[in-house]
Amino acid sequence: MFSRIALLEEKQLVGISTQLSFSMNTTAELWKSFIPKVKNEFITASPDLYSVEVYPDGNFFNSFDPQKMYTKWATIEVFSLKKKVEDIESLLIPKGIYAIFIHTGLASEGFKTYEYIFNTWLPSSIYVLDNRPHFAVMSDRYSNSRADSEEEIWIPITKPNA
Repeated sequence: MFSRIALLEEKQLVGISTQLSFSMNTTAELWKSFIPKVKNEFITASPDLYSVEVYPDGNFFNSFDPQKMYTKWATIEVFSLKKKVEDIESLLIPKGIYAIFIHTGLASEGFKTYEYIFNTWLPSSIYVLDNRPHFAVMSDRYSNSRADSEEEIWIPITKPNA
């Protein structure tokens, strides 16, 4: 499941966002509204899709509350716009260190990967969670309905007192 530690250079994405919580998860609707807007409208840097979570502060996970709101983005990495697309915004992911995990399986079972990351890997590592965007990279190996689906989960980390 754990793949590697990597330094991510600043990454410019474009997409749409919504406010949601773990108990009121509208991710599927977000993606359904995003995909038609981007088809043939961008010169993309890659065919990968980026599902990005921006949590309101560094304490979001200290006391878990499934009602607590955060921002969810459906995005792609682009070189340029072919034309202006209504409701599309820019999102900058700042440079930083990430722990990368491979989730294999149905999207509905992704919680198992996140449980491992936050309850096993992170507490036993030399790292702490950093307050930067979290994201998943969905390449051509991703399908939310196939048991052999794969996606990369990128978790922002730092060394304590770094």
